[in-house]
Amino acid sequence: MAPLWAKWAQWIWPAGILVGSVILALIIHRVVFVFAKSVTRRTGGIVETSLARHAEGPTRWILPLLAIVLALPALPVRSDLVQMLRHVVGLGLIAAIAWVFVLMAEVVSDTLYARYRTEVADNLAARRIRTQTMVLRRIFTVVVIVITAGVMLMTFPEIRQLGTSLLASAGIAGLVAGMAMKSTLSNLVAGLQIAFTAPIRIEDVVIVEGDWGWIEEILTTYVVVRTWDLRRLIVPLSYFIENVFQNWTRQTANLLAYVYIYCDYTAPIEELRQEFRRIVESTPLWDHQVCVLQVSDSSEHTIQIRALTSASDSSKAWDLRCLVREKLIEFLQQRHPECLPRTRAELNGRQNGDNGLPAPSPDGRESAMSKR
Repeated sequence: MAPLWAKWAQWIWPAGILVGSVILALIIHRVVFVFAKSVTRRTGGIVETSLARHAEGPTRWILPLLAIVLALPALPVRSDLVQMLRHVVGLGLIAAIAWVFVLMAEVVSDTLYARYRTEVADNLAARRIRTQTMVLRRIFTVVVIVITAGVMLMTFPEIRQLGTSLLASAGIAGLVAGMAMKSTLSNLVAGLQIAFTAPIRIEDVVIVEGDWGWIEEILTTYVVVRTWDLRRLIVPLSYFIENVFQNWTRQTANLLAYVYIYCDYTAPIEELRQEFRRIVESTPLWDHQVCVLQVSDSSEHTIQIRALTSASDSSKAWDLRCLVREKLIEFLQQRHPECLPRTRAELNGRQNGDNGLPAPSPDGRESAMSKR
């Protein structure tokens, strides 16, 4: 029987070959990407920068796996062990190649994001492209993962034979799986509909279930809505296909901002109109499109004044509404406090002793009051 050190000795050479090939591949990877990053820093190209950033991870696995595949014929070991090792390395290469496909989709997304920027005021086209890219990229990632898992499983002969025997019952199994995954499949289909019909886009202003907020993320099966108080609503994708909701930025980012003020009938409308125009012209929140003040309604006690203006987006529209409301109230308090809403009373006088009511005061004013 051979001594123990002899058994170790026959494994040292194969292990050294494998370790050396992996180290050499990692050194080559390091040198290539140091050079690539230096080039992209000088050129500053979007595609080159994104490609260098995304490709670094998968190639760190692909190059050592390729080095192992090339080194396998030189290993002085039994062919069955080489075949087993080759199968394991092949599985790793399949997974790494799938990773490359996913990250190529990331590169395309980065390129489109850089071309269609959302920092501009009227960014509907950019948000539509970014939404479609995000949804399609996530669906593409799911498809690649499913296909990769199937290819990896088919490399096992036992599973391939089992799949052949189960082919006859695949229709029933697919029907059962479809019923079990009804909600998931409906959300995936809704994702495709949202990507192409665009009822919502990233950073759209929406009202969902009575909550006002922005579309923050559109994921594979659900949407994240960021409300004005920084809560997050998690809404299934199918909700936006099957239910009614408000989208304030569907066609344009511009919005009308309105304020209602209630005043007495003696309020000077023309003076209020001039003050309103002065207010909106003094703030950068106004987009110089709409500035209208009208008496929109009246009741037996007050009149309703509507101040209508416009802003370039929903956030500015909200701030503009608050500003106009505050300034108009301040103007009425300082210049015309008598025009603020009030309840009138009419004083009816009686003779002394009539019905037990007091007589008029010496200055002629009656003391009994009745509200209109």
